[in-house]
Amino acid sequence: MKYSVVDIETNGGDKITEISILVFDGENIIDEFTSLVNPECNIPTFITNLTGITQSMVSNAPKFYEIAKKIHEITQNTIFVAHNVNFDYRIIGKEFRRLGFRFIRKKLCTVRLSRTLLPNKKSYSLGNLCASEGIRVNNRHRAKGDADATVILLKKLLILDKEKDVISSFLNPRSKEATLPPMLSKTVFDNLSEKTGVYYFKNDVNEIIYIGKANNIKQRVLSHFYDKKKKEVSMCMVTANISYTETGSELLALLLESSEIKKYHPKYNRAQRRSIESIGLFYYEDRSGIIHLAWNRLKLVPNPIVKFYTANEARYFVEKLCEKFELCPKFCNLQTNVSSCFHYQLKKCKGVCRDKETVKNYNLRVTKCLESIKFKESSFIIKQSGLKENQYGYVLVLNGFYMGFGYLHNEEEASLDVYLNNITQQKDTRDVQRILNSYLKKYPETLIHLEKTA
Repeated sequence: MKYSVVDIETNGGDKITEISILVFDGENIIDEFTSLVNPECNIPTFITNLTGITQSMVSNAPKFYEIAKKIHEITQNTIFVAHNVNFDYRIIGKEFRRLGFRFIRKKLCTVRLSRTLLPNKKSYSLGNLCASEGIRVNNRHRAKGDADATVILLKKLLILDKEKDVISSFLNPRSKEATLPPMLSKTVFDNLSEKTGVYYFKNDVNEIIYIGKANNIKQRVLSHFYDKKKKEVSMCMVTANISYTETGSELLALLLESSEIKKYHPKYNRAQRRSIESIGLFYYEDRSGIIHLAWNRLKLVPNPIVKFYTANEARYFVEKLCEKFELCPKFCNLQTNVSSCFHYQLKKCKGVCRDKETVKNYNLRVTKCLESIKFKESSFIIKQSGLKENQYGYVLVLNGFYMGFGYLHNEEEASLDVYLNNITQQKDTRDVQRILNSYLKKYPETLIHLEKTA
C-alpha cells in the first residue's frame, strides 16, 4: 500500500501557492514532488507573514496547469493522505476541475486517524500533535516541512494500527470516515437522531458555531459535509461536536431554531442573528376619527403590532403598506408637518387629507391593512405532533403575542392555565411572527381558538 502524503499552501482562498507530495510505502519515502505555484492572483500580507511565501517568489513559478500532469501521475494508485485531508483534497480537486478534469483518489486523514489511535489529546492541530509526540517540524507552514512531519506522524500511526483494522475501516467507502469533519467523532455522528428537531455544531471548546433545523437531523447534518461552499467547508473544519434537540414537528423546530440563534449568536448563522428589536409599529385614532399608523421606540409603545430592529426598517415596511392599501402618507407618519400629502397629486392617495375621501372609506382600508399584519384571532394554539405517541405539541399565542411552545398528553384536560404552565417561554419577535403567519396560511386547520382574555 502506497501513500501520497500531501500538503499545500494557499493564498488564503482556493488558489495554491505551494505543493509538496511525498510518496511513502510505509517504511520510506520513495518519490517526491515539491514546487511553488503561481496562483495568478495576489497573496495577502497576512498569508505571507504566516507562510513566508511572497509575490515575487511565485511570480516565475509554474502555474497549476503546468504541474497538473505530474500531480496526477505521482499520486496515481496511491492513497491521498493529509492532515485535514478534505481541505487539501478539495482545493486540488477544484484546480483540476478548472482544467476540465476530475481528480479522484482514496483519501485518509491523519487528524481522524490520530483521534482514534492517539486519543485524549488537547489539540489535534499538526503543530500541537507533533509537539506532543516528539516530532520535529522544520519550516512550519511551508508545504515540504509540513508534509515531512505528516509522513513521520503517519508512520507512527501505522505502527499503532498493527493489523491495519483502523485504516481499513477508514478507507471503507461505507464508513463515511473520509466525509466527516476531521475533529468530529464518528460515534457522535452515528448517534444523531433521524427525527425532526434542531441541531448544534460546536467547536473544540464547545462553543456553538452553527444552529440549524431539519426534518431528519442526521441526514441534514451529513449534507453540510458534502457541501463545497466556502462557508460550509470552513465551518465543518472546526466542528468538533454536534448535539441536537428533537421537537416533534417542523414548526416547533423553526421556532426553537429562531430563538436559539438569537440567544447564542453563532458565528456561521447570518439570518435571524439580530435580537434587539427597538422599534414598535402601532396605530391610533385622531380627533377627526382617522386611523393613523406610526412607529416609536419600543418602550414607548405598549402594544406594538409589529417590532423592528431599526426606524429605517419600520419606515420601509410602512411605505410598502401605504403603497399596497393606497393609504395616505400624512397619516402613516411618512410625510409630517404638511397640510396634505404629495401622493394625492400622483394619484396614489384618494384624498382623505384633502377631504376628497370620507374618513369611513379610508379607515376601511386601514383596517384591512392592520388585519393583514395581525393575527385574525388574538388568542389561540397551533396544534402540532408531539415527541411521543400519546402526546401533542402546541404553540401558544395570547392576546396576539407569541408566548412559546410546549407539549401535553392527549388525555390531559386542556385549558389556558394548563397551556401556560407547560410552555417553554420564548420572545415574540418579527421572525417568529413571520414563521407563524406563513405556517397558518398553509395549515389554517391547525389553529384552535381560545376564549378571549383580558
